Amino acid sequence: MAAAMASAAERAVLEEEFKWLLQEEVHGVLRQLQDILKEASHRFALPVGSTEGPVKQENFMLGTSSADQVKGVLMLQGDALCQADINLKMPRNNQLLHFTFREDKQWKLQQIQDARNHVNQAIYLLTNRDVNYQFKTGSEVLKLMDAVMLQLTRARNRLTTPASLTLPEIASSGLTKMFTPALPSDILVNFYINLNKLCLTVYQLHALQPNSTKNFRPTGGSILHNPGAMFECGSQRYEVSHVHKVECVVPWLNDALVFFTVSLQLCQQLKDKISVFSSYWNYRPY
Repeated sequence: MAAAMASAAERAVLEEEFKWLLQEEVHGVLRQLQDILKEASHRFALPVGSTEGPVKQENFMLGTSSADQVKGVLMLQGDALCQADINLKMPRNNQLLHFTFREDKQWKLQQIQDARNHVNQAIYLLTNRDVNYQFKTGSEVLKLMDAVMLQLTRARNRLTTPASLTLPEIASSGLTKMFTPALPSDILVNFYINLNKLCLTVYQLHALQPNSTKNFRPTGGSILHNPGAMFECGSQRYEVSHVHKVECVVPWLNDALVFFTVSLQLCQQLKDKISVFSSYWNYRPY
């Protein structure tokens, strides 16, 4: 009898604690998440309304590649490369080539746009309820946390996992038409985000002759293709002879990745607390 009374008393205490968790602690965590993710969204500095001013331009010096083959400066404005000034030294004859974006061209970095869209969707999920709303069940909170975590994971993955492209896709991406003077037919370039870095890869190509004895094996999709990779563009077959990758750190991308990690941890901690309560009773009040 005493054990039963103790069990009933213990359950009553746990149910009160769980009620406090739903009514108080959950809302505190949601406010904390909103604050963090609004900071993350601001880091992307993309105007979404008429009240926001123009996005500032940032200049980044590209780190030198091996033997200083590629040097340059990139100008980033939000999610767009608005200028690229690149010097390329050709290894065969040490000829120095200089290219810049045409004045009428910008290159959108879709990874940045997508990441911010996912962050804003997570913020919408956190704020899309009346200020006096009270959660009734733990499962309701778990469902919300799962939805928010899905958006944050997608945002992080867009920055940490660049899309794999085949060499023909890079050749037809439009980047080859961005420059003045025009890029030679034996040069391909690709810009992308990898973690907190803005990367430029330059591919120097060798045109394969129709009577070439080389065994032609088209390469598949990759973030970075190696020398020896082959592809066909139009009626011409090419082999990659040299690859140069240069990059620069974008500090606010690093900030955003930290905010994503902290937010995911907060979501998981709240999920864990709710799950702990469920282990104390056989029926599930959530």
